[in-house]
Amino acid sequence: MGVILEPCPQACESSNHMLFALGHLLGATATIGALTALSFLLPEKSGSILRESRIFGFLPIFASIWFVSAFGQLLATLADLFSTDLSNVLDVTMIRSYVTQTSLGRLQIAEVIAAGIVLLASTTLRKVGGSIFFLLIALVGVVAPVFESHSSNLGSHGLAIGALIIHVIALTLWVGSVLAYAVMEKVHRALAYPRVSIIALWSAITVALSGLANAWTRLRFSSEWFTSYGALIALKSLLFLIVLLIAGYVRKQSTEGTLLRIEISLLFIVLGIGSVLNRFVPIAKNGNIDTAQSIIGIPIPKPPTLARVSLAYEADGLIIGVLVFVTALYIKGVLTLVRRGDSWPIGRTISFAIGIALMDFATSGGIGLYAHFSFGFHMIAHMTLSMIAPIALVLSAPITLALRALPIGRTDEERGLKALLVSALHSRATRIWTNPIVALAIFDGSLFALYFTPLFGKLMGSHSGHLFMDLHFIAAGLLFFHVIVGVDPNPQKIHHLARVVILLAAMSIHSFFSVALMSSNTLIDGGYFQSLGRTWVTDLLSDQKLGAAIGWAMGEIPIVVALIATFVQWMRSDSRDAKRADRHSDTELADYNAYLAKLANKEPK
Repeated sequence: MGVILEPCPQACESSNHMLFALGHLLGATATIGALTALSFLLPEKSGSILRESRIFGFLPIFASIWFVSAFGQLLATLADLFSTDLSNVLDVTMIRSYVTQTSLGRLQIAEVIAAGIVLLASTTLRKVGGSIFFLLIALVGVVAPVFESHSSNLGSHGLAIGALIIHVIALTLWVGSVLAYAVMEKVHRALAYPRVSIIALWSAITVALSGLANAWTRLRFSSEWFTSYGALIALKSLLFLIVLLIAGYVRKQSTEGTLLRIEISLLFIVLGIGSVLNRFVPIAKNGNIDTAQSIIGIPIPKPPTLARVSLAYEADGLIIGVLVFVTALYIKGVLTLVRRGDSWPIGRTISFAIGIALMDFATSGGIGLYAHFSFGFHMIAHMTLSMIAPIALVLSAPITLALRALPIGRTDEERGLKALLVSALHSRATRIWTNPIVALAIFDGSLFALYFTPLFGKLMGSHSGHLFMDLHFIAAGLLFFHVIVGVDPNPQKIHHLARVVILLAAMSIHSFFSVALMSSNTLIDGGYFQSLGRTWVTDLLSDQKLGAAIGWAMGEIPIVVALIATFVQWMRSDSRDAKRADRHSDTELADYNAYLAKLANKEPK
């Protein structure tokens, strides 16, 4: 199946968007740049941000521009849908219907809410941790509308959406950090320069790779590379190369004023061309689209066999990007230790590799592919992401590695990333999350909230919903097994007996859930699997019961493994305590003997 590229219809092509799009480009990028500077570039004072910097004063202005333009884009989209003016859509009922009943409306209002939260917090920020938190909120808000930027009819939906999200994040961080560097006081530039260079380097690599991946998903090997759309991609690539050359030259000069402004201008031109490219909608040349592809962007695969499940691969761009990023961080941490002469257990590195490979196989591999079409495979993916891969990852001790590899602050007053991580580990929020009861409630309680409510069917029907489930499974599993069998520092000192009790409780709750699901004679997917039109699974209820049985079996084995690991850690802990007590007793005995000898020497002869 081929594709053609046409400009967006009136719903995204109206001139109403022009001014708001420009304001959005400036406001969002500058806001993220300012938060990046406050979080990582400017010097801190014992964890407090540098409120004296002019960047802190500009932050509310940037956030206001972003908030107004984001809401303006929402209204402009609504006005174009009804082919009317902005003044005619300023109706609360109409806006509420749009943001609650359409996927694009929900994503746009999510960005508006994110911009509003950042705006409200922009004048009250005090700590670096707070600025990092709101930076994450800003990034989530910026990428929210991206989920509606690629039609599921074109295939490679997961790769296209993920690549575009990563592209937007990297480009925004790059442009924002360079813009913040240009705005900040000269006295702070020398200190910020190395970190700006690191952000620019890694962002440039990410932008290039994600941009190529996104262009390939739209054009593949078609002749559309020779159309106006292909010409825009070529122009953007050329400008991108020019930016890289100028950036490299700028960073070798001691006086960079003029060239820095040129770099910023070219980066904004690249952003502008990217927004123009997004106004072209790829459209299928023919109507040979099956129902499944129109819903989730993946055509129905052939009936599953061992070979097909083992070799199939349907890339989820965002998950792959996250896995590559954390793998790069882990490798960098290990290399940092090796270069300074320290050692890192090879077993932990192998454990990390196993966990990453399992997550990739359960999201983009054969299991991840067939999980979209069968509840049985969905449950295999669920158990892999929440119970098997997390055990391997927590035993790789990533937090310990970070604490050993992260650098200290650049100045005497700056805590640095290491101290920031330590502070986060001992924060009140972390103590709440790592409470074993809370971890158990999230780990097992979410099973009932997801599968015994209409939530499961709604999430399965969209790429963002499926992505949310995968990320939740991973996060819940990592939290639970970090608390129970993790070797990393934990603010909660949990006795091993309590860990065994929690594991037994988790096993009982999981068994009850599986039995309840196996006994159910009602489909829980809200009609999702039936709508796909598969031919190799006809009895949906049997497939659901099979999935429940798989979940029961796959859930019991990791918990048994965790129980064994807990008993081993318990015995090792008792052994260490015994040795420590013996050393203490030996010291006390030696001190007592020395005391007796001293008394004996003082006795008259």
